[in-house]
Order: sequence, then structure tokens, then C-alpha cells
Amino acid sequence: MTTPITSRGAVGRAASPPVRRRRSPRGATSGAALHRPWWVPLLWTAPAVAVIAGFGIFPFVNTVVLSFTDARPLGGGGSWVGWENYARLLTDSDFWLATRNSIFYAVVAVPLLVVLPLVLAQLVVNRIPGIGFFRTGFYAPVVASMVAVALVWQSLLSERGPVNSALHQFGLISSPIPFLSDTTLLLLSAIALTVWKGLGWYMIFYLAALANVPKELYEAAELDGAGPVRRFLHITVPGVRLTMLLIAIMSGIGSLRVFTEIYVLGGATGGLGGQARTLPFYIRDTALDPIAGNAGYGAAVSVALFLLTVGLAVLSHRLGSEKEEA
Repeated sequence: MTTPITSRGAVGRAASPPVRRRRSPRGATSGAALHRPWWVPLLWTAPAVAVIAGFGIFPFVNTVVLSFTDARPLGGGGSWVGWENYARLLTDSDFWLATRNSIFYAVVAVPLLVVLPLVLAQLVVNRIPGIGFFRTGFYAPVVASMVAVALVWQSLLSERGPVNSALHQFGLISSPIPFLSDTTLLLLSAIALTVWKGLGWYMIFYLAALANVPKELYEAAELDGAGPVRRFLHITVPGVRLTMLLIAIMSGIGSLRVFTEIYVLGGATGGLGGQARTLPFYIRDTALDPIAGNAGYGAAVSVALFLLTVGLAVLSHRLGSEKEEA
């Protein structure tokens, strides 16, 4: 009778069975985590929490508290006035004018910023030679400074600028169009600037969403005889609906915070007599004026702007949810 020889050359000994590691119960902590103090994870998150608290939570709480005082921009503290600042909002015609301008800005700009970037993304989504040049060109305004771009637009839209000169040369107008002095035209010009600068930014969102739409749907629809418009309405739009909702919320919040466009195009007063001022512009005028400013009242206007922004975001989300359920 011969004895077995193992792979190691040992005689008379059978190979030992493999050692099985005991698995920890599902959800149980193992390894170094068993001996880690409970407060160690708090140290890892402490820097992020400190930044959020210092630059987000504290300024917000301080603004809310400040809205109940009559503090001056350069005078420090101020006394407690309760709801007086909020009661003043209800009868302040300048506040309601700025609110109307901000809502008008959002109502006009948001649909354009939702639809036009989608159309633009649909045009450049296919990978063909040279398409990178057009994508870069469409995205270029995003990286440009808003102040620099607004100054260029101010030069273009002035009464003696290239736009009025070209329209007059072709006989389309007899007198210059007051793009920068008429209140409505000033707001529309600022909206056009906002939309033009934001097209490339939101186009990137749509390009990422379009990459997740199955190509088989387009092929099946094309075989069924659906044209480009029907494929766009019945495949592309439903496929990027969640992205459209996200862009609607982001562009709505951005539209309510517009300041630079109005300031550069309309001047430091916000148009003639301040008639084109938006809520951020009005906050600057009421809270930061070193002579007649009231930081407490400006904080109350800021809280009102925050509530308006939250209301717009909730409304957009509910409308999007209802369409998704339908």
C-alpha cells in the first residue's frame, strides 16, 4: 500500500483543507471600526459642517434676526422693532415694483432656458466630424465674465450702437430703439443676455440626459414613419423630463437673483427712475446705502426674496410631479 504524497513533497500526510474565514453577520461592524471611538466620524465631517454653518446657516439666521431690527449699514446693532419691517413691505410700492420685475424676469426667462438649450443639445448631440467646435462655441459665453459680456451688450444696444445703426441702415426704424432706457425693453434686453449666456451651461445638462435615452426608441419610431418633430416631442422630451424640471428650478432661482445684467445695462439706478430694479437690486439700495440705508429693512426684503424663491421651487416641483404622474 502506497502512501499519498502532497504537493509539498510531504509523505504520509494528506493535504489540509482550506481555512474558511468566518463571515460577520450582515450589518455588523468588523475590523478597525470595532475599536474606533464614536466621535472619530464626527472629526471627518467637521470641516464640511463648519463651512456650511459658517457660510450658509449662520448668515441666514443672522439675516432673519436682523430683519426684526432697525440696524444701519454702518451703525452696528440697532433696536428691536418686531414685525415693523414686514408691515412696511405691504405698503412699499418700490418693493412691489421690484417684485413684479423679478417675477416677470423669471416668467419670461425660465421657459426660454428650459426649451432653447434642449433644442441646441439636440442639434449637437450626434458625434460627427467638427461637432466639437460648435459645442465649444456654444459653451464659450458660460466661462466669460458677466460684467464683460454685459458691457459688450451695452455697447451693442445703445442708441448709437451697431444694432440701431443696422436697423436704421436697412430702413426698418426711423429713430433709435431705446433698449436701455425704456423699462420693458431694458428688462427684455437683460433677459436676452441671461438666456444667451446660460444656453451653453444648460446644454451640457441636456447632453448628459440625452446620452441615457435609448437609441432603440428613435430607431423604432423612425421605422414607424415618425418624423423628427414627432420623435422630439414623444421620445426626447419625455426622456429628459426630470432634467427639464431641474433646469426649470435652477434657472428660476437664478432669474430671481439677477443683479449684474440690470446694473450694467440700466446703470446704477436700475433704469430711469429705478423702474427696472429687481429684488436683489432693491435690497442693495435699501440695505447698503451708507446715508439712508436700513439694514434691517433690507434683511426683511431678503427674507421675502427667499420665500419667493422657495415658493417658485416648490411650484415647479409640483407641476413636474403632476406631469410625471400623468
